[in-house]
This record gives sequence, structure tokens and C-alpha cells, in this order.
Amino acid sequence: MSELQSVEAALAALLKEVSPVEAETVSCELAGRRVLAEEVIARLDVPPFDNSAMDGYALHHEDAGKRLPIAQRIAAGSEPQPLERGSCARIFTGAPLPPGADCVVMQEKVEFAGDVVAIPGQVPANNNVRHRGSDVAAGAVLLEAGHRLDAAALGHLASQGIVEVAVRRRPRVALLASGDEIVEPGRPLLPGQIYNSNRPMLKELLESFGAEVTFIASMPDDAAGTRAMLALAAEQVDVVVSTGGVSVGEEDHVKSAIEAIGRLDLWRLALKPGKPLALGRLAASDGREVRFVGLPGNPVSGFVAAWLFLRPLMGALLDCPGLASLPRLSARADFATRTGPRRHYMRVSLDMSEHGITAHAFADQGSAVLSSCVRADALAAIPADSRIEVGDTVECLWLRGG
Repeated sequence: MSELQSVEAALAALLKEVSPVEAETVSCELAGRRVLAEEVIARLDVPPFDNSAMDGYALHHEDAGKRLPIAQRIAAGSEPQPLERGSCARIFTGAPLPPGADCVVMQEKVEFAGDVVAIPGQVPANNNVRHRGSDVAAGAVLLEAGHRLDAAALGHLASQGIVEVAVRRRPRVALLASGDEIVEPGRPLLPGQIYNSNRPMLKELLESFGAEVTFIASMPDDAAGTRAMLALAAEQVDVVVSTGGVSVGEEDHVKSAIEAIGRLDLWRLALKPGKPLALGRLAASDGREVRFVGLPGNPVSGFVAAWLFLRPLMGALLDCPGLASLPRLSARADFATRTGPRRHYMRVSLDMSEHGITAHAFADQGSAVLSSCVRADALAAIPADSRIEVGDTVECLWLRGG
């Protein structure tokens, strides 16, 4: 496995034979960002009755151009009476259209004379009317399986009176850190030590991808301890993610541990940052095959690899097409760069205007410069062995789309 593997080969190996996690029923109040396990069928027409799209006067369109007496007043939530021809009804936004009326004239377009209003001519039928079922028809598919429930989708469910939905349970993830030099924030730093920036960053990313991080631990810097911690984590989760220890140094034990207690599918990728990245599987005692993703210790490498690999993996486990890949944008580069044998994922900010999208690369693209990730809108995917000049078109993976 000494040859560098492509990102596409790595994704194929990671997602091969992945099965979605099981479903559970939850309250809609707690279902935000969860993924539907089955389609939801509409129970009701929306709107449930013909209603007015604005404040005005309801009438039959053939009575337009006449002076009409106001026969009734219809507020939202009330039940109207049938409307006789030659009359109109004062009506408010969202109120039911009275039987006999087929249009609404907005209040600014009529003239008042006591209890009589002058209606302008040529008012078409259905003017300012929202018809029953025009948004959703009862019996239609309201939301597809695999839909991730955002604010609009939760409102859609509420409009049907739905209070519970079947969703995929959150994939359980273990987050492990390798390296005796790594110290948790809040503790004093000794010479040669650094704070663990990967743990909070990756935990937040994993949760934003739909996972539940249920096991967090540090692995000792020795072969036996690394094997024991990986085996312990595999018993409790669906996915094990580690940071550090996947390179070729004498103190890097993760790769050999995976080969000893599981299976290494792929190691060393043709991408920058993140070449020393290990993908494999661990065997749990109950027969489950637990996916393993070994990320580099450098925080930028972990950040980039999380978007490229952990997000699609969570999408496969949740059976959520929306997580399968990042949105792609074409942008004009305001930078110049040259790549070697690895595809380079550069952190860029995007300027969007009527003239198009411009990508601005951060000056320092080093794998330890986490500040570039804080301000990045996208990853500009620069092909291997290529040269980019100012003004060239580059493909960007959008990170701000949720």
C-alpha cells in the first residue's frame, strides 16, 4: 500500500458495503437536523380551504366594475356565510373565501361610500385567492425518506399536525487522540506540549454531519495501549475516528494496530493536506464491522479530511443523499499556485457579486494553520500536477451550505 491512492478510491473503500443505521421514532420538537427514515404522506390539504391572499373585498368576478354593498365581514378563523351576487364581503388575509365569491380585490384598489364600495373593472376570477390544496394535496408525499429536517421541513410537518416522525438514529462515533504531547485545554502546558484543537473541532463537525460522539479518549503512545483502546472503542460505536499516529514514525502506532486487530483498506492518499490518512475496519465481538478513519494529527489536515470523508460516511450511515457530497461552485481564482503529485484542497474565501464568484486563497496554506479554516468558505480543489494562474476557473467545495 505504498502507492498514493486517490480521494475517489478512498471514498469507494470507505463506503463499500456500508448499511444505514436503524430507525427510531422521535418527537418533531426534537427532530431538528435528523434524517427521515421513511417518507411522510400528507394527511391534509394545505391550505385546507380557499382563502384570501390579502386584506380586501371578496366578490364574484362578474360583479367587478360595480358599486357593491358590504354584506359581511370575514376575519381569519371565522366561518363565512354564502355571498349573494351583487354584493361583496370585507375579508382579511387568510380568511376563508365565502361560497359565491371567486376573487378578492385588495383594499387599496376600492373606493368607499359608506357601506358601499366601488370595485374596479376587469377583475379576473381567482384574483388574490389561495386555493385549497394548492401547496400540498392530502395523500401526496410531503417529505421523502432521506430528507434532513431543517426549519422549513419541521414547519411543513407541523402544518399537517404531525408530532412524531421515524428518523435514522444518530451514528455513534468514538473520537480518539494519539500523542503524549497532546494536552486538553484548561491544563498547563509543559515544554513540548500543545493543546488538543482536533477534539472540539472534529466533535462539532461530526455532530453537524448527524453523528453522536459517545466515546472520547486519548490513546497511549505505545503499540499495546493503542490496540487496546481501538478494540474498546469498537465495542461501543459504529465508527472509530482517531487523530495522529498514522504516519511512518517510530511513535506512530495506529496503522500497525489496525492491521493487527482489524483490516487496513487504504493508507496514504494523494491529497494535500492529509496524505497520512488510514481507512479500515475493526471487528467487534458481536460480529459488527466498525468503520475506522485515522486522520492526521495536523488540525488543517483533520478539518479537510472530515469534510471529504467523515461527512459522506455519515451520509451513507444515515441514508441521506444531501450529505453524500459537498456543493460545487466554479470561481475565478485571484491567486496563482502549482501542485505536485497530490490534489491540493486550498482554503479560500469567496466573494460573490453580479460579476460572478471570486476565490481568495489564504496566504499560508500550511497544515497547521487552523486560522485559515476559521475564515474559509470553501475548499478549492486544485488537480495534481497542474498550474493555476490569476483569472483561471477553479472548482470549489462549498462549506457554508449546512
